[in-house]
Amino acid sequence: MSLAALVEAGRWTHEPVAAVLAGDRLRVTAVQGSDAWRTTSYGFVHDSEHALVQEFAGAAAVEVSFVLEFAEQFDQAGVFLRVDDRNWIKAGVEFSDGQPQVGAVVTRDVSDWSVAPVPEWAGRTVTVRASRDGDAVTIRAWADDEEPRLVRVAPLAPDVAVSAGLFCAAPTRDGLTVTFTGFRDGAPDAALH
Repeated sequence: MSLAALVEAGRWTHEPVAAVLAGDRLRVTAVQGSDAWRTTSYGFVHDSEHALVQEFAGAAAVEVSFVLEFAEQFDQAGVFLRVDDRNWIKAGVEFSDGQPQVGAVVTRDVSDWSVAPVPEWAGRTVTVRASRDGDAVTIRAWADDEEPRLVRVAPLAPDVAVSAGLFCAAPTRDGLTVTFTGFRDGAPDAALH
């Protein structure tokens, strides 16, 4: 599936300021204060991310590609898997502590967060892949033509209904526009390693 097909068939969890499809690129401008987080450490619930999602049934994978042009604390984009407003996964790149960080937030009533610095990815095209098979989802990410690196393996019940797609959020600033360059869906990864 292409970005154009996702725009036509998908639905937004929360409408962005703007979403403009031009050729093979989708430029999404986030609302200031948008985010996805539940409780842990911060004590608040944010349920205002801009995720364009579609059904993600059975064993399958989705990939989201975007240009990494973040400059403000917590600018973020990547892939979003949503069961409901209390159970979801976001994975991608978030600008934190002065640099891009690849990571994931897995939320089952409360959120957790894992990150690793990737300053060398700045200005490049990043791809984040979520592969669902059996009782788990495997997240991988890479920049340009690098080898994919494992970001996270998280539990996800095989029979639960999930929607998945691209997302972005701008928790601390106005004017974040993310250029998405690709969306693909298909078969899950053949193996974890």
